Amino acid sequence: MPIIISIVNQKGGVGKTTTAVNLAAALAEAGKFVLLVDADPQGNATSGLGIPYRELERGLYETLIGATRLSEVVRNTPHEGLRLAPATPDLAGANVELVTVEGREGKLSEALQEVSHAYDFILVDCPPSLGLLTVNGLVAADQVLIPVQAEYYALEGLGSLLQTLNLVREHLKPSLQVLGAVLTMFDGRNKLSGEVLQELYRYFPDNIFRSVIPRTVRLAEAPSFGKSIFHYEPGGKGARAYERLARELLDRFQQQS
Repeated sequence: MPIIISIVNQKGGVGKTTTAVNLAAALAEAGKFVLLVDADPQGNATSGLGIPYRELERGLYETLIGATRLSEVVRNTPHEGLRLAPATPDLAGANVELVTVEGREGKLSEALQEVSHAYDFILVDCPPSLGLLTVNGLVAADQVLIPVQAEYYALEGLGSLLQTLNLVREHLKPSLQVLGAVLTMFDGRNKLSGEVLQELYRYFPDNIFRSVIPRTVRLAEAPSFGKSIFHYEPGGKGARAYERLARELLDRFQQQS
């Protein structure tokens, strides 16, 4: 069975999708078979891997409403070993249309069961909210990875997020665990970045990844070219940072097994 990791933060602009795309690519580069699920109606993970988000005829939305199987919407990406379950603009409607559906919180989990045998890791890029699509991502996951921007306001929503995780554990998925938090957009010259890192230890005393993601222009530029950082600037700081994060993540799971 694969390890399913949902990448979650209800605050936008914290590097969540950048982390989802580049961590998925890094794991594929390490020889793992990876499925990236774009559960964000903005479709940034889809377009960030060079797949035309607005031109797709079907995607995750059709799977969640039961119109098609997940295997029929999964697409190859430019990375060997990395496949994508894309988002389309229609996915925004799922938050409303699933409200009256029985077992609505588990629709993504059900969909993943069909394809799970084919992958080592499944990463879910959740939307920047705590709505029904994010809850589906949490119920489907074994672990939660939380990207946190190295700015003061990025810490403000963590309490609400942890409260939501506790509610999901209490009522829907008792086995859900926090894999950890990863600091993004880190600038070692900035005193505030260090202070935010220290503050994170209050929330996650045992779950901070040592690998931090630096603030770089190349990481910000890569999605506009439809490329991961590994295809846009393979030898740069951003690529090396995500390689380290993937290696640290793999080491954690190896120690647990």
